[in-house]
Amino acid sequence: MTTTEGKAIAVRHERIDEAAAGQRIDNFLLRVAKGVPKSHVYRILRSGEVRVNGGRVQQTYRLQAGDEVRIPPLRTAEPTRSAPAPLGKPLPVVYEDDAILVIDKPSGKAVHGGSGVSYGVIEQLRAQRPELRMLELAHRLDRETSGLLIVAKKRSALTALHDMMREGRVEKRYLTLVPGRWANPLQHVKVALHKYLTPEGERRVRVSDEGKPAHSVVRLVKRWADYSLLEVELKTGRTHQIRVHLAHLGFPLCGDDKYGDFALNKRLEGEGLKRMFLHAAKLSFDHPLTGERLSFEAPLPEELQRFVDGLDSRRGRANG
Repeated sequence: MTTTEGKAIAVRHERIDEAAAGQRIDNFLLRVAKGVPKSHVYRILRSGEVRVNGGRVQQTYRLQAGDEVRIPPLRTAEPTRSAPAPLGKPLPVVYEDDAILVIDKPSGKAVHGGSGVSYGVIEQLRAQRPELRMLELAHRLDRETSGLLIVAKKRSALTALHDMMREGRVEKRYLTLVPGRWANPLQHVKVALHKYLTPEGERRVRVSDEGKPAHSVVRLVKRWADYSLLEVELKTGRTHQIRVHLAHLGFPLCGDDKYGDFALNKRLEGEGLKRMFLHAAKLSFDHPLTGERLSFEAPLPEELQRFVDGLDSRRGRANG
């Protein structure tokens, strides 16, 4: 939908296909009418200027395949033209069918553009796969975190995945390295987390009784004299949950530039660890459309495995 400054788009009719089915009408309009103020989108919904199959609908109406949506003339500003995301190297695909895509995200790549990043995984995927009508992130990973990431190719799959994640029916397990000797083979961490912005506008999280409930299950995988390799299962999906939970317990993630031990990080850089040691290693969930149980594993990236191998050869594994 292209416009010029001060020029209104004529009435248009959109036939809803399977990719858009399940999406709320307000979210659909906000997507197809980029550049139109959100307040205006809700006004035309309230006034009945938007019609679905010839009738008025509430803003919460969920579109169905085959619906015909009447969109009235809309006045928008000239859209800001940004450079398209470069194609880059193909992202490693772990699994794909007609509803979902699971990739092994490299460290250092944001999942989407914004906050000073012009493009991310989702923009790159769309550039590499222009034949796909829809590609949307089902969840997120921090920029420095590597590993398994689910992308939806159908609106119905996206909606189902969001429901499953909210209900804790997607099993996510991460591998991380922390300084010190972690004692317990299995430990539940239930500490509420509060999200806030720094004066510089950066997103941060802290432990707070007034925050949202957060639950991590920590398992000891391997231990050396000075470090411990842990597997962390997320029972909730709060921002920076693993990083803040472990830092709160005195075990900050190696290489973490927000909540970590900065002097240690500097030393680790000299020893070859130049990134945060956090990897989304395992995913298990029921397929959002077929119900088939799916399980995926992504091995440690080469740079993390090399560092772990170095701990074995330099320090030797401690007993117990």
